[in-house]
Amino acid sequence: MAWFGSVFALAVLAGSLASYAFHARAHYEGIDRALIVAVRAVTRDGAGESHFTHIAGQQGVALVLRVYENGRIQARTPGEAAPDVDPRAILARPAGPAYGFIPALAPSVVRRPQAGGTFGIIYDGKQRWRVYVERGGIGSAAGAAGNGAGPYDFSGGNGGTTAGTNGNGYVVAMAPLGPLDNSMAEYRVVLTGVGLGGSLVAILGIWLVAGRALSPIARLTETARAIAASRDLSRRVTATGRDELGLLATTFNEMLDSIETAYRLQQRFVADASHELRAPLTAILGNLDLLRRRRDIPEEERQEALEEAQREAARLSRLVADLLALARADAGMPLVLRPLDLDAVVLEAFKEARALSADHEFVLEPFEPVRVAGDGDRLKQLLLILLDNAIKYTPSGGRITVGLRGDGDRAEITVRDTGVGIPPEDLPHVFERFYRADPARSRDPGGTGLGLPIARWIVEQHEGDITLESEPGRGTTVRVLLPRTA
Repeated sequence: MAWFGSVFALAVLAGSLASYAFHARAHYEGIDRALIVAVRAVTRDGAGESHFTHIAGQQGVALVLRVYENGRIQARTPGEAAPDVDPRAILARPAGPAYGFIPALAPSVVRRPQAGGTFGIIYDGKQRWRVYVERGGIGSAAGAAGNGAGPYDFSGGNGGTTAGTNGNGYVVAMAPLGPLDNSMAEYRVVLTGVGLGGSLVAILGIWLVAGRALSPIARLTETARAIAASRDLSRRVTATGRDELGLLATTFNEMLDSIETAYRLQQRFVADASHELRAPLTAILGNLDLLRRRRDIPEEERQEALEEAQREAARLSRLVADLLALARADAGMPLVLRPLDLDAVVLEAFKEARALSADHEFVLEPFEPVRVAGDGDRLKQLLLILLDNAIKYTPSGGRITVGLRGDGDRAEITVRDTGVGIPPEDLPHVFERFYRADPARSRDPGGTGLGLPIARWIVEQHEGDITLESEPGRGTTVRVLLPRTA
C-alpha cells in the first residue's frame, strides 16, 4: 500500500509538473512569437499609428509597437502606456526566456519565426514586460512618410531616408507579462491543490481497499503460523469469493490436504516399516539367543534355529533393498533408459521363475519380439515381482501364463495366474505400501508388502501403465503397457 501510494503520488506530481511545463512554455513562447511577427510586419510594411494598432490586433496579444531613431521615439502604438525602454540596452544585455526552470524542461510546442533581434525583460514596478528589439528600417512606407506622406519624420533630418540607414533605427515590440504571470501563479496553486488532494484521496482509498483486500492474506498468514506452531495439519483457511485471494485460499487448503495426506502416509509407512523390520530381527535375535544359552541343544533343533535365522536375515535383506528402492523413487531419482529387446528380458525372467517352482505350470504365450527404451535390470525386477506374486498365491498345479506382444506403439506384458484372487474391495489398495489384502494373502512369511508399489514405480519411470484385474477364486491378471520403439 505504501509503495503503491508513493508511486501514485509521484505519478500525480509528474503529471502536474508536465501539465504546468507545457502550458506555461506554450503561452510565453506564444507571446514571443507575436512580438517577432509584429516587428517583422512593421519593418516590412511601415505606416503609421493606425497600422500599428492593426498589426497588434492581428497577433491576439496586447502588445505595443515603437520605432526609435537616434534615441527618440519616432512612432508608437496610439494610447499605449508602456514603460520607457532603451533599445541599445536590450541589445547589449539580452534576457533569456520569460518562463522559469520547470517550463524549460518541456519541449517547445510553438513554431515561431527565426528571431533576428534580441529579447529582453523589464519591470515597471507593477509587472514584467517582454521586449523584442530589431535593428533596422521600417520599409518603403516609412521612406514615403519621410517625404512628407505621413505624420512622422523618419529621415533623421535627411528627408526621405528610411529609419535605420544610419545605424540608429530600432523597431521595438513590447507585451505585458503581468496577466500571464498571475494566471500561471494561479495555475500552479490549482495544480498543487489538485495534486495534493488527489494524492491524499488516492492514498486513503488505497488504504481502505488494501486493508479489506489483504485481510484474507492476513488470515492465511495467521493460519499458516498456527499450523507451523502446533503442527496441526487438519486446520484450514476459510475461502470466500472467486477472486485471486479466494483462489489462493483454496489452493492453500489443497496444499494442506496434500501435505496432510503425505504426512499420514509417512507416519503409516514408518510404523509399518518398523513393524516389518521388527519381526525378522526378533526371530533372528531369538534364535541366536537360544543357540548362545543352550550348549547342549540337539543338532536337529540347532540346524532348525540356524535355518530360521538365515531365512529371516534374507527376508530382512529383501525388505531393506525394497525400502531403498522406494526411497530412490520418493527422491525422484530417474532411471537411465536405453533401447533394448524386451523379449529377451521377459524370457530371462520367465526362465528364472520357472526354476524357482516345479509345482506350477508355466506358459509363455503370446511371445513376440518387441523393442522398448528402458532399464533392463528394473524391467527384470518388475517381471520377477509379478511372477513371484503369481507363484505365492497360486496353489500347486496352477497355471501361470506370461505374454508379450506389440500393440501399435505400445508393448504389452501380461502375467496371468489361476490363484486365489483378490476381493474387489481390496483392489484399489494393492499398490499401497505394506498393504495386505486378506488373510489368505497375508500368510506369506517372506513377503514385504512392497513389491507392487515398486512395480508401479518402475512402470511410471518408463512412462507406462500398469493395471490389475482379479476375481476371488479365479486368479489375477496384471497388464503392463510400455512405449514401444523402432
